Amino acid sequence: MTKVRYYFKTILLSLLGIILLLVAAVVLFFAFAPQVGAPPTGNHLERISTSEQYSDGEFVNNVPTGLGNPATIMWKAGRQYFTDTESREPQEVIKTIPYDAARIAAMDEAEVAITWFGHSTAIIRIEGHTLLADPVFGARASMFSFAGPEHFDYDPRATLDDLPPIDAVIISHDHYDHLDYYAISVLKDRVGKFFVPLGVGAHLQSWGVPDENITELDWWEEAVFSDKLTLAATPSRHFSGRGLTDRNGTLWASWSIIGRSKRVFFSGDSGYFPGFREIGDRYGPFDFVMMECGAYNELWADIHMMPEQSAQAFKDVRGKVLMPIHWGKFNLALHPWKEPVQRLHMAMEGDQRIIAQPRVGQVFYIDRDIPTAKWWEEYE
Repeated sequence: MTKVRYYFKTILLSLLGIILLLVAAVVLFFAFAPQVGAPPTGNHLERISTSEQYSDGEFVNNVPTGLGNPATIMWKAGRQYFTDTESREPQEVIKTIPYDAARIAAMDEAEVAITWFGHSTAIIRIEGHTLLADPVFGARASMFSFAGPEHFDYDPRATLDDLPPIDAVIISHDHYDHLDYYAISVLKDRVGKFFVPLGVGAHLQSWGVPDENITELDWWEEAVFSDKLTLAATPSRHFSGRGLTDRNGTLWASWSIIGRSKRVFFSGDSGYFPGFREIGDRYGPFDFVMMECGAYNELWADIHMMPEQSAQAFKDVRGKVLMPIHWGKFNLALHPWKEPVQRLHMAMEGDQRIIAQPRVGQVFYIDRDIPTAKWWEEYE
C-alpha cells in the first residue's frame, strides 16, 4: 500500500510540475514575444488618461456592453465548436483575382476604388491616395505560428509584395485578426503614416514604426491627411487586448474617410449600438460602407453584430453601397462560413441599394461596375 501511495504521489507531483512549467511558459511567452506588442507608456499613456472613453484604467464603450464570461461561453459553445466543423470552412480552394496594381495607378483621382483581401483587410484608393485598412497577411489570426484560426485556402493568395505603394495604414483595434505583427513589420519601412485609435501606437512603436509616423486618435477626432482627404476616428462597440493582462488597454474605433466629393466608412469590429446613427448624422451620407458581418453569436452579441444588425447599421450611417467585411477568411465563430452574407442578403431584400460582393483581390470602382454576383455559391 505504501508503494502505491508513493507512486501516486510521484505521479501527482510530476503532473503538477508539468502544469507549472506550462503556465510559466505561457506567462513568459506573453511577456517577451514581440508579436504580443507593448502597453502604452509615457506621453501615450498621459494622452489616454484624458480620454472621455477611459475610466478606472481601461477604455469603456459608451453603452453597457457585456463581453460574456469565458467559462460560460466555453461551456455552452464547446460541444458545437468540435462538431459540424466542415460547414464553418470552405471545402474547396477559393479562387481569387490577382491584384491589379496598374489599374489603380492609372485611375482618375475623382474616382474611388476598393479591393477586398478577405476578412477586414482592404485597400481604399481615394483622392489619389492609397489606404490599407487592417492589413492581415499572416497564415493565422493568432499570437502563435502553430495554432489559432488559419487562413482559408486562397489561390492565388495575395502577399504584401503584391500591393502597390501604400500612403497610409488604418487600424481599427489591436486584436490579432486586425493588427498583424508580420504585416506591420514589413510595412513599417514602406508606409509613411499609420492612423490608429488611442494606445495602439505603442504596439507599432515596439515593432519599429517611428513615433512620428503614428497618429493616434480618440473618437470624433480628425486628422488631415492632405488638402483632399480627412480621416476621422469614430466610435464602435467592441473591446481590445493582445496579452494576458491588457484587456481594454487600447481603444477600438471605426473610421470615416472624407474626401472632397466621396465618403467611405470602415466599421472595424462592433456590436450594434446607437452610435452608428450618430456617425451617419455627423459624417454621412457615405458613398461606400464596409460593414462588419461575421464571427457573430448570441453568446457575444454585444461585440459582434448579427447580419440583420449589420444591414440596419448600414442604413443608420446613411450608406449608398454596402460591402460586408469580417468574413470569408478565418473560422472565428460557430456559424457556417457563407451564412453571414446569405443572411445579409435576406435582411436587405427589397432595399434598392447595392451590396458589393467582390471576389478576393478584385479591384472595382464604387460608382460603376460594382461586382454583385454571389460568387460564394460556387463553393461548399
